[in-house]
Amino acid sequence: MTKQDKIQRKNKIIKGLEKAYDKMIELKRKNNGEIVVIKDDKIVKIKP
Repeated sequence: MTKQDKIQRKNKIIKGLEKAYDKMIELKRKNNGEIVVIKDDKIVKIKP
């Protein structure tokens, strides 16, 4: 695998993660759900 192939694969993975994040936010807004994240070593629930 060449360096260029690795860069392309990395970019595809990042695009996929961004798309999944956008879908999650859309779903949480639609269902009035909460997003659970870790902030300052504490578990926090956020309403989008």
